[in-house]
Amino acid sequence: MATEQATQIAARTATILIVDDEASIRTMLSYALKQDGYRVRQADCGRAAVEILRNEPVDLLVSDLRMPDMSGVEVLREAKSVDEDIIGIMITAYASKEAAVEAMRLGARDWLDKPLNIEELRFKVRNALEHRHVREENAALKRSQEESGDLSRIIGDSSVMRDLKDQIRRVARTSNSTILLTGESGTGKELVARAIHAQSERSSRPFIGVNCGALPETLLESELFGHMRGAFTGADSNKKGLIEVAEGGTIFLDEIGEMSPLMQVKLLRFLQERKFRRVGGTSEITADVRVITATNRELAAMMAEGKFREDLFYRINVIALPLPPLRERGPDEVLRLAKHFVDKFARVMGKQVRGLSERAQAVLAAYRWPGNVRELENVIERAVALEDSDTVRAETLGQLGPISAPAAPDRTQPVVATTPGAHLPDSGFDLERHVENIEREYLAQALQKAGGVKVKAAELLGMSFRSFRYYMKKYNLG
Repeated sequence: MATEQATQIAARTATILIVDDEASIRTMLSYALKQDGYRVRQADCGRAAVEILRNEPVDLLVSDLRMPDMSGVEVLREAKSVDEDIIGIMITAYASKEAAVEAMRLGARDWLDKPLNIEELRFKVRNALEHRHVREENAALKRSQEESGDLSRIIGDSSVMRDLKDQIRRVARTSNSTILLTGESGTGKELVARAIHAQSERSSRPFIGVNCGALPETLLESELFGHMRGAFTGADSNKKGLIEVAEGGTIFLDEIGEMSPLMQVKLLRFLQERKFRRVGGTSEITADVRVITATNRELAAMMAEGKFREDLFYRINVIALPLPPLRERGPDEVLRLAKHFVDKFARVMGKQVRGLSERAQAVLAAYRWPGNVRELENVIERAVALEDSDTVRAETLGQLGPISAPAAPDRTQPVVATTPGAHLPDSGFDLERHVENIEREYLAQALQKAGGVKVKAAELLGMSFRSFRYYMKKYNLG
């Protein structure tokens, strides 16, 4: 069943280029492969084939080995320079061990002698495309494996969270309808999108997330739809877009409200027709993906100001799912999440920090959390990093902002004295950034003194090697 599904998907999306100087061969092969559902292009010589390869996406190359202008090996070499993932099958009436070895070295998957057996060719084409399809699918699934979403990852048992989980289950059953997730920044929209995907019939296929606000217009278009070689400076080869990579699965477009007017038009066309063109390409590509979008902006107000297309809004708002802010989930869930993050970061950093002191719990429960779950996670990560006892204390949490009760000293742990020489400017400053800069500088100095030996650098700082590696990765120190 899985093989049959892979074959159907390969046939629906694959483009095959047949290269042979004999018209009768091209016609025969084209007819047979079109019957199997493939899109087929023909070239009567190597140079014509290279021209097609540079201007259209091609999945599989079927080429004669000996032709007047270029050999099949040369065509395959050019094809690989355009798209390293292209599959090659060589055909010849002049079997040559040297040519076969060269073709296989360049990535040819198979070899057929003339006169051709059409059924054998069909079988080898199908197997080659299935192999490529499975390889691409596995790569895409690997990308999302660590972040795979399911309902168990959505922490919370309040009435609003139970309602949210119930809605996720219901909308997941509609595996084609477009979904719009709304809510304040940091409420976990990507986590919900992943949960919807994991609960749907598309769960065995890729989930691909794209932050529309983090990419400029031209780069976003290339990331979503892909590009052809030479489409712009730096486009050295053909590249599949993330929509193609997500074939059969889900594409998540975060911060949809940040998308430029031109990209809104291009996305609208894709949602209407489920077809698109790569940047610099002329061929239309059909994609079967579910689209989930998200925003923390008021799209209705943006439409009134002419900043967001009304027709696009109705396309993405087929199913609307609002996410509750953390302050509406209640203090019990704040603490449940906080304890989860303490365990998480203690494990990652290799620290023996367990739980929260009573005063720390009171501070966390009283705060309004304007940055929602993301802010809470960042606060706990910093607290675990700075904590030198076995329990996160109120003092280690830092200043969270206005809360309903004053942050009295934590009597369950020793009070930390003010550091001699520390000076707080009247205007205040960004403590978190200041601490990060100090941490980064000490790590860099330790590495220098240790001659780049990480174990020794960790010892100089009194840290476990695991914790040291965590900070190196955090501060991108190599």
